[in-house]
Amino acid sequence: MKSLLALCTVIASLSAAPVWAQSAQPAQPAQPAQPNSQQSKMAECNKSAEGKKGDERKAFMSKCLSAKPKASEKQLAQQERMKTCNKQAEGKTGDARKAFMKECLSSK
Repeated sequence: MKSLLALCTVIASLSAAPVWAQSAQPAQPAQPAQPNSQQSKMAECNKSAEGKKGDERKAFMSKCLSAKPKASEKQLAQQERMKTCNKQAEGKTGDARKAFMKECLSSK
């Protein structure tokens, strides 16, 4: 009976050894998370809301966080160029239109 108990103890300790070895490894350092666009927007709005309190701050934050980002000048110029090229391409179809649009949009 004692030998059976000793045998069970040895088997249990050998089967638990891999678990101990795995837990002894040092943990990997966590990578710092990059803020997403909503977090960045929240930080900007918080900076802008300094000095405001109560309902005034609440209204400002609501408006600031729901605002759409402004289009850059480059995007606006590209949109205008697209409108102009589309008007000029009226009447063209297929490959001729495709070639014209490529040329028109790539020219500066």
